[in-house]
Amino acid sequence: MSDIAPLLTVEDVHVVFGSGRKAFTALNGVSLDIRPGETMGLVGESGSGKTTIGRAILGLVAPTQGTITFDGRDITRLRAAERRSLARDVQVIFQDPYSSLNPSMTVADILAEPLLIQGWTRRDAYARIRELLDRVGLPGDADRRLPREFSGGQRQRIAIARSIALGPKLIICDEPVSALDLTTQARVLDLLVEIQEATGVAYLFVSHDLGVVRHISHRVMVLYRGDVVEEGEVDQVTARPAHPYTQRLFMSAPVADVALQRARREERRLLVAKKEDRT
Repeated sequence: MSDIAPLLTVEDVHVVFGSGRKAFTALNGVSLDIRPGETMGLVGESGSGKTTIGRAILGLVAPTQGTITFDGRDITRLRAAERRSLARDVQVIFQDPYSSLNPSMTVADILAEPLLIQGWTRRDAYARIRELLDRVGLPGDADRRLPREFSGGQRQRIAIARSIALGPKLIICDEPVSALDLTTQARVLDLLVEIQEATGVAYLFVSHDLGVVRHISHRVMVLYRGDVVEEGEVDQVTARPAHPYTQRLFMSAPVADVALQRARREERRLLVAKKEDRT
């Protein structure tokens, strides 16, 4: 895949909030690229800057420095109308399936909205909705129901259906399974993989959980306080992490084996203690 031109390129992006003594650097010269059909995993704890990258790509945060190029086009500072035109190709799945769906709209209305905005006829939009519900494994009568009538995992399937409605080239997945239990997480991750294999969509997958990132990503980038501390192929970074921070994330990832979880917790405690001794 390395010989394929990148779909997305983020080059030397800095994001600083505030000014003067109150300035806070959220991203410090981050660069990455994603190729068509590829998943780049971004992993780090809260405050690492991983979500800020996604927000910068979506135009929700303005980079202080650097460039973002999508499909050969500079999208760093698009005007509002230009940004709306980009929605066909770049979509997002948010973290919380409970708040990301309008509770007063039926599933049909939620899924039809982006299609109608893009000029689809209502007839074609509702035919597409039936395809989407089948694709994400929801029952045929789901279109007539409200979001509150579904479980958390089913709501996230609705959000996924909305994100793929227009056939995007890239989806920003911002902690899309962190609000779900482990069993439901695995099912949603498998669904995302199936969709990628069927459509060729690329993902920027943001998570605090190295185990989740391992399940879905081809390559991984680890962020700590706005800096990239490690990056590489998924097997290398998630199974044999080199940086102490990545090692601590590895030890923090939940596992089903209680004894192994206890051993990992102890190893993480020792790593943190070593870091504190050095400081």
